[in-house]
Amino acid sequence: MASSLAEEEQVLVEEKLYARTLVLNRPRQLNAFSFQMISRMLELFVAYEEDSNVKLVIVKGKGRAFCAGGDVAAVVRDLNQGNWKLGANFFRKEFTLNYLIATYSKPQVSILNGIVFGGGAGASIHGRFRVATENLVFAMPETALGLFPDVGASYFLSRLPGFFGEYLGLTGSRLDGAEMLACGLATHFVPSTRLSMLEEALCKVDSSDPVIISAIIDKYTQQPHLKDKSAFLRMDVIDKCFSRRTVEQILSALEEEATNKKDDWISSTIQTLKKASPMSLKISLRSIREGRLQGIGQCLVREYRMVSHVLRGEVSKDFAEGCRALLVDKDKNPKWEPSKLELISDSMVNQYFSKVDDEEWEELKLPARTNLPVSAIAKL
Repeated sequence: MASSLAEEEQVLVEEKLYARTLVLNRPRQLNAFSFQMISRMLELFVAYEEDSNVKLVIVKGKGRAFCAGGDVAAVVRDLNQGNWKLGANFFRKEFTLNYLIATYSKPQVSILNGIVFGGGAGASIHGRFRVATENLVFAMPETALGLFPDVGASYFLSRLPGFFGEYLGLTGSRLDGAEMLACGLATHFVPSTRLSMLEEALCKVDSSDPVIISAIIDKYTQQPHLKDKSAFLRMDVIDKCFSRRTVEQILSALEEEATNKKDDWISSTIQTLKKASPMSLKISLRSIREGRLQGIGQCLVREYRMVSHVLRGEVSKDFAEGCRALLVDKDKNPKWEPSKLELISDSMVNQYFSKVDDEEWEELKLPARTNLPVSAIAKL
C-alpha cells in the first residue's frame, strides 16, 4: 500500500469544475520523472479522456521546475547492475505517455514556469498549449550525457524553423520563455504573476474547443522581448552551419565562421559540441533528420530502438559514463568511447537504428487511437 500511496503523492490531482490539474510533485528532484510518476500520469490521462465531465487537462510542476527530465540516475543504477531491460521498460512507458499526449483528444495546457529539460519537454511540447513564463529554462541536454534527444524530440525539433532543431538537439543549448515563443516550442507567454488568474479562468471553461481555450489564454498573454544575444537572432549562422550533412561538416562550418569573425557565441558553440559524446552527436543528428519525414509514432518507435541500443551499450557505453561524470561522481570529465567523431563508422551508427538482437526484446507497440482531433491526425 505504501508504494501506491507514494505513487499518488508524486502526481497531485486538483479537480476544479471542468478541468483536471496534474501537479508534478517531486520538487527536491526538480520533478524528475520516476517510473511511478509516468505510470500515474498515463493512468490519469487515459481516465480523463474517457470522462465526459473533463474538458481539459492542465499540467504544472511544484517548485522551481516543471520537470527536469527522466530520473536517469535510477535507470543507470539498473544498468550498472547489468539490468538494461528495466531501463528499457522505463523508456517504453515514457514514450507511450508521450504518444498519448501527442494524440490526445482533449486540450492539454502545460504551465512551463521553470525548468523544462528532456523528459519534461516530452510531457508538454506534444500537448496542445504550452504556456511559457519569464522563469522558463528549456534544454534538451542529452548529448552531454551520452544519450540523444528522445521522448519524441526528433519529431518536434525537426519541425522548428530552419535548422534550429539540429542546433538545440546537438548543443543542448538553453532557451528562455521569449525564445520558446519565438521558435514555436511555446504557444503563449504569460507572466508568472498572472498564472493563478489564468488557471482559474481555464477551470471554468465548459468546452474542449481549442479556439475557445486559446482565446482565454490570450487574455493573459504578454509579448516578451528576445535578448540581444539570443541564439534565435543567429538563425543565419545556425542555418548555414547546422544544415550540413554530417557532424564533422557542421563543426568545420562553425570553425570557418569563427576564423572570419571573433564571436564568443560561435566559439562556445564549438566548445560545447567538442565536449559532447561523439556517438551521441552522430546518432542525434541522424535521428532529427529522419524525424523530419516521420510521424510522431514512427519517431517514438525508432527512438525506442535507439535507446535500447544505448542501454545495452554494445557499440558504446557513453550513457553510463556520462551519467557517472555528470550525475554520480560529478567530476564533469567523461571519457567518451569512441573518443573522436572520425573513429565512428557508418555501420556503428546504423546499429542504433536496427532492431535489437535479443529474443526477449520487443519493438515499442503504441496504443491504437480513435476519434482523434485534426491536430492529432496531422502528427501521424
